[in-house]
Amino acid sequence: MLTPLPKRTQAEIACDSIRAEILDGRLPPGAKLNIKALEERFGLSLGAVREALSRLGAEGMVVCESHRGYHVSPVSSGELLDLTHARIEMESLCIAQAMAQGEVEWETRIVAAAHRMERLQAIPSEAEARSTPAWNAAHGEFHEALVSACSNQWLLRMRHMLYRQSERYRRLSVPLGNDERDVRAEHQVLMDAVLRRDAEAARGAIEVHLLATAQIILKSPLLQAD
Repeated sequence: MLTPLPKRTQAEIACDSIRAEILDGRLPPGAKLNIKALEERFGLSLGAVREALSRLGAEGMVVCESHRGYHVSPVSSGELLDLTHARIEMESLCIAQAMAQGEVEWETRIVAAAHRMERLQAIPSEAEARSTPAWNAAHGEFHEALVSACSNQWLLRMRHMLYRQSERYRRLSVPLGNDERDVRAEHQVLMDAVLRRDAEAARGAIEVHLLATAQIILKSPLLQAD
């Protein structure tokens, strides 16, 4: 008999809904977050929205300033580069542990996640596919699968926090386009290195992959003034 899933609270629903709009760009960097308007739009209580904004503040997704209220966290080239280098280190640590501890089920999960991402990326075109919620979810699952055999929960928590923050930046890169970049090949090289348990090659692949995204985002109009 299946165990029923725990019922989500209004605060959790509000947190997920606001975060999704931030990641999708519907709430752009620097946007003011009107608590009353959010309450009405999502049909949730004022207390739930306040708690959600507090949680998102702890994640770094939003900021609260005296006399100005809540705003979506701004973006900057300096933060992007710091975030990218931190994520390279954290992903490398988690992947190294996963390679040391992973068994066939871990390998199977990686291959399945890569296959799903590849199929979604082919329809209708690579650039269009990478802007869809389905591909974004598959992309997240692929990177999650790579580290899923890591047993260090503290490393995984920190890695998850960095992933969410970098995802906000990554989605800024998709509309900019880059015909010279082969995202499929980057993911393939990374997967191949991980499956053959080559820690040095895996670190090099994740570094190339994340820095390529960062270089595209640095050309974004949102960062040019910065």
